[in-house]
Amino acid sequence: MKNYILFCSIIVSFFSFDSYSQKAKINSADKQYDNYAYIDAIKTYERVAEKGYKSEDMLKKLGNSYYFNSDFDGAVKWYGELFAMSTNVEPEYYYRYAQSLKSTGQTAKANKILDEFSNKYKNDGRGKLFKENANYLDKIKENSGRYKIEDAGINSKYSDYSSFVYDNKVYFASARDTGNFSQRKHKWTGEYFTNLYVADVDPTTGGSIKVNKFKTTINTKFHETSPAFTKDGKTVYFTRNNYVNGKKGKDENKITLTKVYKATLENDKWGNVTELPFDSDNYSTAHPALSPDEKTLYFASDMPGTVGQSDIYKVSINSTGGYGIPVNLGKTINTEGKETFPYITSENEIYFASDGHSGLGGLDVFVGKIEDNGTISDIQNVGDDINSPKDDFAYSIDPVSRRGYFSSNKEGGQGSDDIYKFLETRRLKCLQEFNGIITDSETNAILPGTKVILYDSQGVMKNNTISDLNGSYSFSVECGKTYNVRAEKEEYTTKEVIVNIGKVSGKTSLPIALDKAICKVTIGDDLGKCFGIKMIYFDLDKSNIKTETALDLEKVLDVLNNNLNMKLDIRSHTDSRATYQYNEALSERRAKSTIKWLVKKGIDPNRLTGKGYGETQLVNGCSDGVKCTEEQHQMNRRSEFIITFF
Repeated sequence: MKNYILFCSIIVSFFSFDSYSQKAKINSADKQYDNYAYIDAIKTYERVAEKGYKSEDMLKKLGNSYYFNSDFDGAVKWYGELFAMSTNVEPEYYYRYAQSLKSTGQTAKANKILDEFSNKYKNDGRGKLFKENANYLDKIKENSGRYKIEDAGINSKYSDYSSFVYDNKVYFASARDTGNFSQRKHKWTGEYFTNLYVADVDPTTGGSIKVNKFKTTINTKFHETSPAFTKDGKTVYFTRNNYVNGKKGKDENKITLTKVYKATLENDKWGNVTELPFDSDNYSTAHPALSPDEKTLYFASDMPGTVGQSDIYKVSINSTGGYGIPVNLGKTINTEGKETFPYITSENEIYFASDGHSGLGGLDVFVGKIEDNGTISDIQNVGDDINSPKDDFAYSIDPVSRRGYFSSNKEGGQGSDDIYKFLETRRLKCLQEFNGIITDSETNAILPGTKVILYDSQGVMKNNTISDLNGSYSFSVECGKTYNVRAEKEEYTTKEVIVNIGKVSGKTSLPIALDKAICKVTIGDDLGKCFGIKMIYFDLDKSNIKTETALDLEKVLDVLNNNLNMKLDIRSHTDSRATYQYNEALSERRAKSTIKWLVKKGIDPNRLTGKGYGETQLVNGCSDGVKCTEEQHQMNRRSEFIITFF
């Protein structure tokens, strides 16, 4: 992956050797290096090094020249010589050396260098991430085996990368030679400048056919890449070198950087190419990505305030088409390395490429969760199907079909960068469908139009829905998590239930029965049904009111206090254990105990009658000689509140 789209900081210094001719060659190479002409610089530096003229500075530049062109074998060679000469180098060289080692399969040695790096530079976030994720290879392995990957069918022998699917077409950047005499080669990469190309896509298979150049004024003689179209197809954001209206802009070092541009479609022609207001001649912006609601634009930049070599930012797009102030996404996602190529899905996920998070070498693709407050959490490597020891980046996916594309310079491709299509066969996160039906607790009637809210175990709302005509609701939830589910409906008492989701993919069902908040009763009804009080329980062989049942009696008390003419007949029952005579006496004591409690709370005793029925009205078959559980017996130990007058 070439760094004209990755914003690397270049440290330029001069060499001092006794030989004037060697010094002249080195100065020439420095100039080429400073101007990003790395292909020529490598040749000059190596010729000088082969003659025995070496210094730390030159070895750094030789290593960088290979590293920035993703030739990690060369980078390992020269960084290795640098570390043999001295380990008193800047943290970047530790990290680049480790990344290069990983990219050439020398993972154990890379981890050793990373361990030295994290111990020596304790405040560097990349070192902290390595320490916190010492078993990162195990996690990557766990996240692997989830994709079916194929060549996208649009690659050439040159660099092809950064795809975007819109309207059954895939748009991408390519450095392929189209035979145009005006094509110019980039000194840095030795390839032609990239332009935007387009190919038709089979929506079923993701296959591509008939590649054509995107024939618009968007393409120029400099680099264009990373298109992102709005849903209506009338606006496209893209990356280009600092070049508009035939004028090339440069920074204070006379380097042409990259900017994010916008173009609009009018009369079937793309025009009105404008740079965005947060662009600058003095830093790069690139790789725009729109949020699903198109109210936020994400991009990569090395603007002031950047944590590392390039960070991911977001900026709001207001209703009039203006832009807010760019906001750095923070250190949970951005490291001292490179974070770039963001892509946002409708599932509040952000995919991005990074060499700062723990990966397999070069750039790896990661995914994070966008929280409601805008922070990024739960960042994970997507696995070794997509990622390799080389650069893997520009990942995009359709969250419905689970088809998508990514770019890579991994072994086996046709060009320096290639585009691959994929089908995700297993989600990274274990998800379950959590569903249920909302009903009336008394009549079992389905309750459509019920609002159902999903909370996590910390009480943070994760989602909400309305039950359909069948009373059904459904959420997608993470396996192994605990959630609170709240059901709300007018004229019903709100109910909240805790549910534990299983640890494997599948379904979890939770029917919810709601109690009516407004209860219609008449003479002969059990008042307890209004509150779901089916029983007032007593301990075995006791007639005193249990503390935990006093709350239910308070509900009965409230109704009596608000319906001064209402009279109740309190009926107490026992289970079948003990003798018939004993149970009759026990239930009588319990009825009197309940009446006594209500009278003590201020109810006129003339409004209350009561009787003990012993074991004569069992609600189940737990009679003498029948083996039952304690729970079954307790169902028979109850008090009822029958309305006799109001």
